[in-house]
Amino acid sequence: MQILKGYIELHVFRLKKEKVEFLLLKRSGGRIYPGTWQMVSGRIETGETAVQAAMRELMEETGLVPVKFWVVPKVNSFYTPDNDAVNMVPVFAAMVDVKSKVRLSDEHTDFQWAPLKKACKLLAWPGQREAANIIQNY
Repeated sequence: MQILKGYIELHVFRLKKEKVEFLLLKRSGGRIYPGTWQMVSGRIETGETAVQAAMRELMEETGLVPVKFWVVPKVNSFYTPDNDAVNMVPVFAAMVDVKSKVRLSDEHTDFQWAPLKKACKLLAWPGQREAANIIQNY
């Protein structure tokens, strides 16, 4: 088994009336976990840093530009049986302007802004919920 660093996780949020709202994206069909709600995620391309990948994925999946960007003190992981690897996933947070308009890519069919409690009910994996809680508490 090998350990890989090939993916990123980026939690996008905005402050609306001083309350945090997380951007959740609904995965399109035909991909892994179709119909599940998630944050921005994606692969790190050859020659990219994880930060560069997170910024690129943010633009590709949502068309949003952050006003602030952080490294969250958390690393998530998942196993892929096809290459017998554990993937280590750095977690980032991006705050966007409340007036920003989301432009979805074909990777997702829908989006919503949700407060922490609702976001945690919709996010599938414990590590994603933990990351959202860390960001909320920060």
